[in-house]
Amino acid sequence: MFTNEMNQIFQKLKTGLPAIWDGKESIQYMKDNDSTQWRQMEWPGFYFQFMCERILGKNNFMEVPGPKYGNVEFDGFKTIPWDFKAHSIDKNKRDNGKIPTNGFNESVEAIKEYGQVGFIIITGDSDYDDENQSFKRWHDELKGGTSKYELERINRAAPSRRRKVNFKPNELVFVFVDAENIESCGKFQANFRNSNGVARNPKIMLDLNNNKLKIFRFKF
Repeated sequence: MFTNEMNQIFQKLKTGLPAIWDGKESIQYMKDNDSTQWRQMEWPGFYFQFMCERILGKNNFMEVPGPKYGNVEFDGFKTIPWDFKAHSIDKNKRDNGKIPTNGFNESVEAIKEYGQVGFIIITGDSDYDDENQSFKRWHDELKGGTSKYELERINRAAPSRRRKVNFKPNELVFVFVDAENIESCGKFQANFRNSNGVARNPKIMLDLNNNKLKIFRFKF
């Protein structure tokens, strides 16, 4: 099931995506093409989502965006709801294969309606900003200055995370979650609360090493 769809999606993304995503070029492309997410620090995931919407949404191959449950909207729909995710692997650390995705409860509702939900995940390596934070300074300048979020971090004296300056795709991974295997997934933010005390909506934590999930890999 979905073999034909997976092959089509892989071929379209393999043809339509750059072999290496340069951070500055990718962010500038999103900005120039009216993406609302070009200011985000974790740009590879937003770039992948933006490109999937353009490539897979072309000629109505996939409906973009997908169905919405409460405040959670799936990125696309073709037979089932789909979400698009990018997963950077730090070459200096051991990758645990765990990826936070969409709302857990909302995914349960989608599964009730469509039988399963699918995740299209691109994995790859990234290089990180230099000690002078040249990439961060470039991005801040493009945004018009230091963001409110960044100023709050500085006031807290919290360390600044090093930005990814590129992304080099390795694999396109398809993961299918259904009523039988969703309970084997972890929950991300399950015990978190927002600053106003309201509990955060838990998200599915996919584990690419979970043998209870239906996982298909395509070398990019």
